[in-house]
Amino acid sequence: MAGRRKGHGATVSPPQEYEIDGVRVRLIRKRIRGVHMRLADAGKVVVISAPSTVSVREIERFVRQHKSWIDEQRKEASTSLMAQAEAATPEEVAAWREVVSACVPPLIAAWEPILGVKAGNVVYRNMKSRWGSCQPATGRICINVRLALYPPECLEYVVVHELCHLLERGHDSKFYALMDRLMPDWKERRAKLR
Repeated sequence: MAGRRKGHGATVSPPQEYEIDGVRVRLIRKRIRGVHMRLADAGKVVVISAPSTVSVREIERFVRQHKSWIDEQRKEASTSLMAQAEAATPEEVAAWREVVSACVPPLIAAWEPILGVKAGNVVYRNMKSRWGSCQPATGRICINVRLALYPPECLEYVVVHELCHLLERGHDSKFYALMDRLMPDWKERRAKLR
């Protein structure tokens, strides 16, 4: 049936949007136990994942019970680097692109011989949801210009991550073993991007 997937945690129906006491809520029905909540869109939307057995009235009660947590998280999100990036002017994005495009080629040149790979075309984009991407078949790597807002070790982590995909396509145990060997502190670097 269209819109339905099998498996634990799979979405069972399209998301529904509600406004609950001034809070924009996106309700996603999943095959899960319990109700889970997170913020999206720089804190503008509260995303709630819940089983279909939980009524909308229960969701409303859940949101009201967690209103102080939501307000606190929204306040933090509004001052985050991601929130700043969302409000950036074209000139700011251009400046980020200039910084990142100047820093990435030396990083690639330093890491290619360590991994024994050769990157293809490198492009720079202002992306909302990804720090980078790699097309192993062509070697093309895309790097998010928003990395200019973060410490330099975060940019190096993303470059190494994408170069590793030239050897290991997916995010499986082999990929993470390679990351562990090459950059033992990669988890700490990644954590700074959250």
